Amino acid sequence: MTTPPAAAELFGDNLDKAIAYHESLATDGSIRGFIGPREIPRLWDRHILNCGVIGEAMDQGILVADVGSGAGLPGIPLAIARPDLEIILIEPLLKRSVYLGEVIEQLGLDNVSVIRGRAEEKAVRKQIGHVDVVTSRAVAPLGRLASWSLPLVKVGGRMIAMKGASVAEEIERDAKAIRNAGGGEVKVYTVGGELLDEPTTLISIRREK
Repeated sequence: MTTPPAAAELFGDNLDKAIAYHESLATDGSIRGFIGPREIPRLWDRHILNCGVIGEAMDQGILVADVGSGAGLPGIPLAIARPDLEIILIEPLLKRSVYLGEVIEQLGLDNVSVIRGRAEEKAVRKQIGHVDVVTSRAVAPLGRLASWSLPLVKVGGRMIAMKGASVAEEIERDAKAIRNAGGGEVKVYTVGGELLDEPTTLISIRREK
């Protein structure tokens, strides 16, 4: 499959790693059941590029945790696009966490590590401590996601989650759960507008307590 021009612009000197990750998802990731066959032609636009652009929302050199990383989305594209970030992938399933470890080794991603477990588990929270940003993609409804993500964020940090068009309804519905998890200021915005036909929608919630 032809590598889109946007990939070269986003990943720069790390384009070869992005191409290798695309190849891994399209072959090994598909064979092992992490990527559906229908998604293979859309891997660049719907998965790798739209995850990589979320780095626009993050400061330099921060510590990021990716909750429910699955096959590495959004954490792996983010790590390739932003090698200045230190990224922890949190994934409960053994077969997926094994795959993530293999990808990290194959691509030489020195800024990425994997923790097998769930974000809400005490052992995982103790191991990670508090990070600057927790990110996620298609993991859970917003209220539940906030209850998992915000306790991992240091006060003043943020959870920055990839969400769809219904995010405004989720904010209204789950406002109490967000507050109970320590959430304060909520922002919704898009990133990747200069690179993608469909920009990525993010919700950012600041941890206040």
